[in-house]
Amino acid sequence: MYLPFDQMPDYARVWVYQADHKLSSADAQLVRDRMKSFCEGWNTHGNLMPTSFELIESQILILAVDESKLGASGCSIDSSVRTLRELESILHINLTDQGKVSLRKPSGEMNVISALGVKSKVTSGEIDIETEVINPMIRVKSDLQNLWQPVRNSWLIKYFPN
Repeated sequence: MYLPFDQMPDYARVWVYQADHKLSSADAQLVRDRMKSFCEGWNTHGNLMPTSFELIESQILILAVDESKLGASGCSIDSSVRTLRELESILHINLTDQGKVSLRKPSGEMNVISALGVKSKVTSGEIDIETEVINPMIRVKSDLQNLWQPVRNSWLIKYFPN
């Protein structure tokens, strides 16, 4: 059962997906339409769950479920991933590969890179300690207030000299 994202409780479980590039307006609308349709019918063992999503900056997809009465089963989570993979195929994007790192410069410019390229970007100066990165520890909606964190407070700090 779909709910507007702002009506989801702070304890709702969330998954954060990062597209490998910014979506066009038409592609972003397709994602919104497909995700709303998916959320309207998302269920666990035949029981509808309160669910929602949010598309941020036409590149970051947040999927949320209120598990206070029904936990999301493995099969229900698999169905969400199938929907995301369908979107990947239709739009030629990458959402489900976790080997990506989303970065945001103080100017607001966002860039998604392969995790394998982080060290070279630090060495070249393209990533500095003021660059923001998506916090991979996000688990519930209330954590989203810390979705972006400075590199100096993230796991990427290991690539910088002491």
